[in-house]
Amino acid sequence: MKFKQTLYIMLLWTFCNQLVIAQDEHKHDDLAKQLANPIANLISMPFQNNMDFGIGEFNGTRNTLNIQPVLPFKISEDINLITRMVLPVIHQENISGMNGLETGTGDMVLSGFFSPSKTKNGLTWGIGPALLIPSASHELLGTQKFGVGPTFVALKQQNALTYGFLVNQIWSVAGNDQRNDVNQFFFQPFLTYNWKSGAGVSSVFEMTHDWNNNATVLWFTPSISGVTSLGGQKVQLSVGPRFNLVAPESAKANYGFRASATFIFAK
Repeated sequence: MKFKQTLYIMLLWTFCNQLVIAQDEHKHDDLAKQLANPIANLISMPFQNNMDFGIGEFNGTRNTLNIQPVLPFKISEDINLITRMVLPVIHQENISGMNGLETGTGDMVLSGFFSPSKTKNGLTWGIGPALLIPSASHELLGTQKFGVGPTFVALKQQNALTYGFLVNQIWSVAGNDQRNDVNQFFFQPFLTYNWKSGAGVSSVFEMTHDWNNNATVLWFTPSISGVTSLGGQKVQLSVGPRFNLVAPESAKANYGFRASATFIFAK
């Protein structure tokens, strides 16, 4: 009798455990899909760290930690406002010159996307302003210019696949008259595939074009990612190499790496 009771208890425990795991995997899958969407109605705090090596004629190195909080706001039943901030914290050596060393914050970019609250056939989009804030703590880490311009994102989510692009154009409107004006275009196409476990693979191109100097910088970053829990905190971790495909010789890197952690918060 005791053997049967023990067996029943073990079978019940196994069933409940598998049910919890399945539910957790479903949550991870759903979170991974939302995080693949730059304008998801989700509060998150991404920390993206880029390490680049062999930059320019002095074989310099640069580490950039991008702090990128995302805050959504409900404007109406049909429209959300998704705000995204990017604040870089930079440490670089042998870039401004041999033995040159600069550490501090760079310029902040603040974007706001007005987006439909409901998607249609997996297609969603957002449009709004992008602001350049001269928050650099060192003159060599920023433009010393205020800037403004439009930004737009469009994407489609189809089963496990997410693909789309983000674009902005920023012009300087005020700031230090002794510094060059800003006239900069940014284009970021992306592709992500997520499994039900919450694991995923993605590839992203990041192109920046300086219209004033006719200079283009293009990076390609493939990565692998996964959603997990640290205690009770949901977090997505990702890592991958970076390839500097196009850049002026004075700024081109030989290779780089990206690692990121995105903390996810309930609304």
